[in-house]
Amino acid sequence: MATAQSARSYVPANTEIWVLGATILASAMAFIDGSALSVALPALQVDLNATGTEMLWIQNSYLLFLAALILVGGSLGDIYGRKRVFMIGIGIFAVASVLCGLAPDPNALIIGRALKGIGGALMIPGSLAILSASFEPARRGRAIGTWSMFSTLTTLIGPVLGGWLAGQGLWRAVFFINIPMALIALYVLATRVPESRDEHSTGRLDYLGAFLATVGLGGLTYGFTEASMAGFTAPNVLIGLIVGVIALVAFVIAEARSDHPMVPLSLFRNRTFAGTNLLTLFMYGALGISFFFLPINLIQVQGYPPDVAGLVTLPSPIILTLLSRRAGGLVDRFGPRLPLIVGPAIVAVGFFLMAVPGVTNGPDDYWLTFFPAIVVTGIGLGLTVAPLTTSVMVSAPSESSGTASGINNAVSRTANVLAIAILGAVMLLAFRGSLETRAAELDLPVESLAALELESANLAAAQAPEGLNAEQTAAVENAIDWAFVDAFRLIVLISVGLIGLSVVVAATVVERTLTEASPAMDPSTAPAADDEGAGQGDPAAQPARAVVPHVLPNCAINCEPEPATN
Repeated sequence: MATAQSARSYVPANTEIWVLGATILASAMAFIDGSALSVALPALQVDLNATGTEMLWIQNSYLLFLAALILVGGSLGDIYGRKRVFMIGIGIFAVASVLCGLAPDPNALIIGRALKGIGGALMIPGSLAILSASFEPARRGRAIGTWSMFSTLTTLIGPVLGGWLAGQGLWRAVFFINIPMALIALYVLATRVPESRDEHSTGRLDYLGAFLATVGLGGLTYGFTEASMAGFTAPNVLIGLIVGVIALVAFVIAEARSDHPMVPLSLFRNRTFAGTNLLTLFMYGALGISFFFLPINLIQVQGYPPDVAGLVTLPSPIILTLLSRRAGGLVDRFGPRLPLIVGPAIVAVGFFLMAVPGVTNGPDDYWLTFFPAIVVTGIGLGLTVAPLTTSVMVSAPSESSGTASGINNAVSRTANVLAIAILGAVMLLAFRGSLETRAAELDLPVESLAALELESANLAAAQAPEGLNAEQTAAVENAIDWAFVDAFRLIVLISVGLIGLSVVVAATVVERTLTEASPAMDPSTAPAADDEGAGQGDPAAQPARAVVPHVLPNCAINCEPEPATN
């Protein structure tokens, strides 16, 4: 059995491969699960007869708990042992995966996804934290690079695997594939990997902050999601929104008064740190909502087979990966402001191109419709991600680099939660309005119009009412497709606006040159950072490497950080 490891000792060379293997396997669970699920969602919706609102909850129940608790998860590892908390997170994630795979209805799947979010909050901060604590600085960069390579590979494999499984009617296997990886990772961790913790930790956790963040995000998520069906004047919607706002205001007040805050507000006194996190909020909100609905558009409207839909967005993460290796140096050469203006501006162009296609002829039209949008988006992200992360990390004091990384990670996930809740409701309302307008032009019987209004809750999976002739059925199906395109275009154009706001933030808030709270380092030579501050208080284990929050489009909803290299 592995023994405890002191804060300043590193694992022997013959143990490094086991540490690396265990962290890669556990990380792969999160990468594959998130990116594969995005393509499997349309098949899942049909099999479980899930409404559009339930689809939003299936996604957001995971993100809600992950965003609210991920900072606490990193702190728990520092206090009680990174391996212990990592293993508990893996165990919860695996059990939740079984519950998701066996879910008989949308409600059961939502509960399973919520439990998975709790497990993810304990598991996700652990991989890089354990690597940073286990590898001596001279070998840490290579270990992180290997971890990054496999992380990228699993991210690329995820949509392809999810699409293939969905095409075979095996979408539940998207969840079950986590089980063997979890069992192997748990065995290796238990028998080969030593424990590590921050010996200088005070042992105090911001439970109040975690509670208020969960209630605040939960209230807003509930209010906006349910508003798509009940309307904003419904009592339950108003209560949810009011509770959410009050809890988030209380969260800010509590963090300002806490001696050990989950989110140290003092970090936001630095303009670049505040600006880059605000930019992250807008940017990743746009990414999260657009790439949530894109697979539904491709499969249910454009007629792409699920396995082909899984390949559609691959050019973007490939381009991003290739460009990120060089883009990190842009901050050193031009300062943070210029790349954070140019990169998001290019992403906005890519998103605008994504709004152009109507109802196409499917994969045959891909190269002239969605392909240009995916490529341009990938170029923009490739020029944005590394400079964004470098700016976040360098603008924070070195002793707070782990916390800064964790805050930026949490902000990006919070952006996903809020975007899917708010813009998801807008999507449902826009779809219903467009379908109602289009159906009114078809001269359908009153009872058919009423049935179609009920079906609108299913978005693009809506079915034409029974009792119509073949011509009427075809016309209704065409109206459903175009109503979804109308709503999708609206969401993507709103996303363009959000990215435009990120450009404004970069131009007006982010400083032209970095006000360095700690010396800037070349990411290619700096020691690896942990995700949530492993080794805080221990100079030997202190993180000093930029960390990229879940940035690949296919995992914009659920991915771990990737170290930026130059």
